[in-house]
Amino acid sequence: MSKKILVWFRNDLRLHDNEMLVEAIAKSDSILPVYILDPRLFGETKYDTLKTGNIRGQFILESVASLRSSLKQIGGNLLIAEGHPEEIIPQLVQEYEITEVYHHREVAREETHVSTLLENALWKLRVNLKHFIGHTLYNKEDLPFPIKDIPDAFNQFKKKIERDSIIKPCFLAPDRINVAEVIDWGTLSTLNDFSLVPQLKDQRSDFEFVGGEASGIAHLHKVILAMQQAATTKNLILASKLSAWLAMGCLSPRKVYWEIKKMETTPNTKAMFNHILLGLLWRDYFRFMFKKYGNTFFNPDGFGSQGPVDIENEKDNFNKWKNAQTGFAVVDAVMTELNQTGYISNIARQTAALYLINNLEVSWIFGAAYFEEKLIDYNPASNWGNWANMAGVGNDQKTKSVFDLDKYIKNLDPKGNYALTWAS
Repeated sequence: MSKKILVWFRNDLRLHDNEMLVEAIAKSDSILPVYILDPRLFGETKYDTLKTGNIRGQFILESVASLRSSLKQIGGNLLIAEGHPEEIIPQLVQEYEITEVYHHREVAREETHVSTLLENALWKLRVNLKHFIGHTLYNKEDLPFPIKDIPDAFNQFKKKIERDSIIKPCFLAPDRINVAEVIDWGTLSTLNDFSLVPQLKDQRSDFEFVGGEASGIAHLHKVILAMQQAATTKNLILASKLSAWLAMGCLSPRKVYWEIKKMETTPNTKAMFNHILLGLLWRDYFRFMFKKYGNTFFNPDGFGSQGPVDIENEKDNFNKWKNAQTGFAVVDAVMTELNQTGYISNIARQTAALYLINNLEVSWIFGAAYFEEKLIDYNPASNWGNWANMAGVGNDQKTKSVFDLDKYIKNLDPKGNYALTWAS
């Protein structure tokens, strides 16, 4: 009997640097690439927010369509279904006589719960669910310490990992694949199917995100071109905006690293190189912290005790904040940009978070849930880890009380132009 491996794509929507895909091709006679749109990703939360809003929803759909197109170009296809993976995949296993299922391991509780449900269902069929790791710059097995001993302080983590670990080369993208014979590969859903409507482009935004591996690589090349131009102009803007493609796995962190590393010795590019590398390290750090501490990051008191919460006015204050109606110009500008584009700078995120937590006395959990809905580059570890830090309940308690709202506002909008541009 021929060996068939089902490759379950999740937040890894690419062909390049995809060990799971490379190994599946090497160890099978044919593969069945699958993507499942789980309605739980588009449902409502207990905080009156959505799990996924229209802007990221559109980016996800574009990324899936791009993956299907890429697979077709090398002789394959992508089976697209809608429903619960733990129900659909066992059905596909039986229908197509699958011998093994491959997927990338996640770290947050909802994603790992789905993996557990699927693993249990496959176990009853005597089929193995093989886990791969492909979301981080550094592989877990290459760290200089076990997960339980990872330093809680980011600076210590960064120092030790850069000194004692290596970044592996990328896996090459396959140029040909053999896929199972499928009569109906499925139709990709639209935003309307999830009761969402497309977002109209806001003319104040000078950037447009388009989902998919091809778009991600094209943007990475634009970033590198900007670094090359900086070698002569000395006018470098530290905003790569690669995070959305990284979040959906359209870009591999290692791909980003090795491409920008080629520019490391070019004059006037070191600041940009270090800026992008720092962002990749923060992604790794929060992901490994989630591996270390699990669901503590979803607890309002986290690793300490959250500050005062104005229970009586919490819901009203939260609504004012998310609707850009606080009356505080810079914060309202941040929230308007977020609502209209799905993307705001890191310092804008921190400014909005500090105001919600300290000035409006709303539990940080509400803010984290709203960012989950709105951010085009949302990933659980970075979002909830950063919010916990801003609230002073993160795993590194030494950072408590180091955030100064006035300082953040001055850095974000020193001349008031930002507030004027994004006035709602």
